[in-house]
Amino acid sequence: MKEIRELKVGRYVNIDDSPCKIISISTSKPGKHGSAKASIEATDIFTGSKKSINAPVSTKVQVPQIDRRKGQVLSIQGNEVQIMDLETFENFSMAINEDHEGPVEAGGEVMYIVAMGRNKLL
Repeated sequence: MKEIRELKVGRYVNIDDSPCKIISISTSKPGKHGSAKASIEATDIFTGSKKSINAPVSTKVQVPQIDRRKGQVLSIQGNEVQIMDLETFENFSMAINEDHEGPVEAGGEVMYIVAMGRNKLL
């Protein structure tokens, strides 16, 4: 948990139980009867949808744990790819996302992220 005032552009925050990357943060000055407010614009790292938070800067928000990992591609079947993690040697399947750049070929290495029990190719 972090206060909104501690967040920075390019970092991650949970919005509606989805890990999101912060695009912009704007704050307003405190008013006569209240505290400063912040407006955060972010994109969901799995769906790409835009989300936002408008709250006082002292509000506590959850920050997701994002792991970047490297894996070897074992096989490709249509839109699914089977990967073996190069640290744990665990095998699993995941979909190739539409915004994935670069070739995915059997025997090659790929980078992927793990956040909140979900995986995505980078």
